Order: sequence, then structure tokens, then C-alpha cells
Amino acid sequence: MSEKLFTVGKIVNTHGIRGELKIVPQTDFPEERFTKGSKLVFFDPEKQTTMPVLVEAGRLHKKMYIVKFQGFGDINEVEKYKGWLLKVEEKYLSDLYEDEFYYHEIIGCKVETESGEKLGTITEILSPGANDVWVVERPVGKPLLLPYIDEVVLEVDIEQKKVVVELMEGLLDL
Repeated sequence: MSEKLFTVGKIVNTHGIRGELKIVPQTDFPEERFTKGSKLVFFDPEKQTTMPVLVEAGRLHKKMYIVKFQGFGDINEVEKYKGWLLKVEEKYLSDLYEDEFYYHEIIGCKVETESGEKLGTITEILSPGANDVWVVERPVGKPLLLPYIDEVVLEVDIEQKKVVVELMEGLLDL
């Protein structure tokens, strides 16, 4: 498995005694990732080891997904995976519409204003509600929180890893 892997969830606990796991989704496509037949990878963040798995069944339950993986029939077989991440291989990423991006494409982009003022680098994406918020680490001072809305984010160039923004009044003051 030499392809890049992208995180789609975190295994936080077991569910019941039949080998189901509780997953906190970290993807915009949980209904696609945690459905029957989806090919994912268990990833141990401590040892950096991987294990391919196949989703047998999945359902939404209280903002988490309850997922059963093929080959695991009881709680004792899945207990050890608590704390592991679920990842997807790059070849299984879905095509996006124009002006849609994967988190891994945005993180690491340099941010500048229309006039060319360099603001910093996007290090994190938050999803607090109506729209995502891009966290921009600045060379000096507190991080800048950019709402991902048309009035602020004017241009995203994934190839150049560059984002052009128009700062609304008060954004730099926070």
C-alpha cells in the first residue's frame, strides 16, 4: 500500500458486543466512507502501522457512525483498535465539483491579500457551523481565522498552493 492515505475518522470506542466500532467522522463524505463495501485502512498513530478493512455495515448514531467491519465478529476482536484512525487511499477519493476542495489540498496553502500582502499559511480547518473556518498561522501574532465565504476567499489555486483573500473589517483585530 504505497498510496497516500487521508484520514476520514477516528475510532473512539466499541459499540455492543458484536464487533461494531464508534467512529467520529473527519470527512465531508461520511455517508460514502462508512457505507457497505467501502475500502478503508485502520491506522495506528503510535506504531504507524496500517491494516486494510472493508465496511460491512454503517449507520449514523448521535453525530457518530457505528461501523461493522468484515472479519470482526465480537467486541474482543475490535477492542484494541480504540484510538486508531480510519484512512482512505487516494485512489478512492471522489471527484469534486469546481470550487470544492479536500482539506489536505487547502492545508499548507499560503494566504495573501489582493494587494499581495502575505498573511501566513493555512494550518487547520474548523467546521463550527454554517461555514468552515480556515486557521492561518501568521509569522507574528495570533492566528487569523478566515471564514470560508465568497466575500472573503476570492481565489484558491491548489496547484500553486495559494489563496487570495479580501479581509473584512475587523478580521485582523481578533
